[in-house]
Amino acid sequence: MISLKNITLRRGTKVLLDQVSTTINPGESVGLVGRNGAGKSSLFALLNGSISEDGGDFFIPPQWRMAQVAQHMPETDESATQFVLDGDTRLAELNAKLAAAEASEDGMEIAQAYIDLGDAGAHDAEARAQALILGLGFKVSELSHPVNSFSGGWRMRLQLARALMAPSDLLLLDEPTNHLDLDALVWLEAWLKRYSGTMIVISHDREFLDAITNVTLQIQGGQINRYGGNYSRFEELRAQQLELQAASFAKQQEKMAHLQKFIDRFKAKASKAKQAQSRVKQLERMEKIGPVLAEAEFTFEFKEPASLPNPMLAISDASFGYTDEEGNQTTILRGVNRSVLAGQRIGILGANGQGKSTLVKTIAREMKQLAGEVTEGKGLNIGYFAQQELDVLRPSENPLEHMIRLARELGAAAPAASREQDLRTWLGTFNFSGDMVKQAVGSMSGGEKARLVLAMIVWQRPNLLLLDEPTNHLDLATREALAMAINDFDGTVMLVSHDRSLLRSVCEDFWMVGRGVVGPFDGTLDDYQRYLLDESKRLREEARQAENNARTEKPAEVQAPEPVAPVVQAVETPKVEAIAIAAGATAAMADPKEARRLAAAARQQLADKTKPFKKELEQIDKKLPQLNTQRNTLEEKLATSGLPAGDIVEAGKLLSNVNGEIEQLEERWLELSEQIEALATEVC
Repeated sequence: MISLKNITLRRGTKVLLDQVSTTINPGESVGLVGRNGAGKSSLFALLNGSISEDGGDFFIPPQWRMAQVAQHMPETDESATQFVLDGDTRLAELNAKLAAAEASEDGMEIAQAYIDLGDAGAHDAEARAQALILGLGFKVSELSHPVNSFSGGWRMRLQLARALMAPSDLLLLDEPTNHLDLDALVWLEAWLKRYSGTMIVISHDREFLDAITNVTLQIQGGQINRYGGNYSRFEELRAQQLELQAASFAKQQEKMAHLQKFIDRFKAKASKAKQAQSRVKQLERMEKIGPVLAEAEFTFEFKEPASLPNPMLAISDASFGYTDEEGNQTTILRGVNRSVLAGQRIGILGANGQGKSTLVKTIAREMKQLAGEVTEGKGLNIGYFAQQELDVLRPSENPLEHMIRLARELGAAAPAASREQDLRTWLGTFNFSGDMVKQAVGSMSGGEKARLVLAMIVWQRPNLLLLDEPTNHLDLATREALAMAINDFDGTVMLVSHDRSLLRSVCEDFWMVGRGVVGPFDGTLDDYQRYLLDESKRLREEARQAENNARTEKPAEVQAPEPVAPVVQAVETPKVEAIAIAAGATAAMADPKEARRLAAAARQQLADKTKPFKKELEQIDKKLPQLNTQRNTLEEKLATSGLPAGDIVEAGKLLSNVNGEIEQLEERWLELSEQIEALATEVC
């Protein structure tokens, strides 16, 4: 096991860990939590041998193999597969040994090398490497691409895959989800749940921690506190501990005050001097209980928008994509017909590369739609947080200079006071106080840069928030502050995020982006997560079948999913696609044109049979919102005090009728959905 006894750890003059002791047992999955700067990364550096303790005893079993994600950006022309495969250093050593044996023509050494390679899993190593790559969101066609051809975020995914490829007894993961979309995150969770070694994870994603950890270590005030259970359990135990500490502190303070009162009253009296002196010693010997010092929480709020157009915007028969330098257009999404209403909270779901950012960028006016119309409501004021927003900050400028420049650019349109002192005060509400307002942005952490971007967005007083992965660099406290601020925001929110906790707490409606279209997603995030896993399994089987047919001479099989192309509508789209796949799968191996013809025929057959059912479903979908509105109005009326008895009776009868009609329509909706699914199965 890993043992820390009276460990002291410093960075410069700052004491990060002050004589701490704790243990980590073999096979435990540990979540390491604490505020930014508390010492989490420094503890990782101690564990991996990058730094040494300044005091105390640190022990880690010398035979343990360690794996962690390298933080530097890889620069190599190696293929993605080979780069990840090289993460298994044991295989690399054995291959070198085999090459040396073959060069010397030593038969015994060659035989032993092959035996060792077999024991090390060489027969399926390439397949396992490709499984990791595909699971983290890459396409099959990218397996042979050179590492240098990928962007920074994708190269960091390859670093993660390389770390997972390495056989290890101890796995150290520092924010492994930062560069992942939700589909890749779900896959990573499933992989880590199967990991049999000891794992320590730093993450600000509470649902990720809940899913994969069973122990939590909290670094606070130079100490390490160990809690049994995942992050949610840690919060419960921590709250109980703080409550108990507060009660004990109050009780001790009361006792100390009583002793001090006796001492002050009788210390000068000879008859009571002995008793007073006894109480002085008792007070000195008493082990003081510290007060509960609440950490300074970060909070902020969005200002009330100046106007709330309704609808905020309407998209009609639009196609979204991009135009290259030569004027060639690439369409990613087509036939988009959606409207965004005042006050909506929309979560945008979809696998990587399906067009989520393209949709958001077009709405944010960063890109022009290729066809159709995007009609904005009068007075629309967009606050846009882009994934690459941190990159557009000027490293040499400080936060105050950024705010001053923003105020000048907006000029008379600036929504708030823009004197230097006003801007300083504003930055202070985002924890940029004192010298930090003059600190160069280039020297700031990712979380501090993200807070600056939020400060600039909130200052502009938007009525539509477009947030594309806003939490990548935010710690748990700032994520919670963002969730609270969004929930209190009077405007409209459109959110792309892999942080399921944020999606759950903020979003009421979900859109699915996938297979070239945008549509509603009527399920929950749990439904979406199950869908991703099921889709991954299906695509894994397809990849395996294709591998067997195309490369029958190769024993290794790719056993990981291609990037998921999510379902758009719970009833229609997945069944249509399933039919197309089923009808064309066999023919596709021999004749792609025949596969497309069969798939098209299957889609048309299903469309003809399900048309009347879908029409009735549409009518129900239109009527249910009207009935729900009527029900809400009646419930509000019944909740009004002082309502005449006759009105109460009448409203009660109407509410009963409305509830009955809603129940009938919902039952009919389910019947129609089942009939459509049955027809889909029949056509399959």
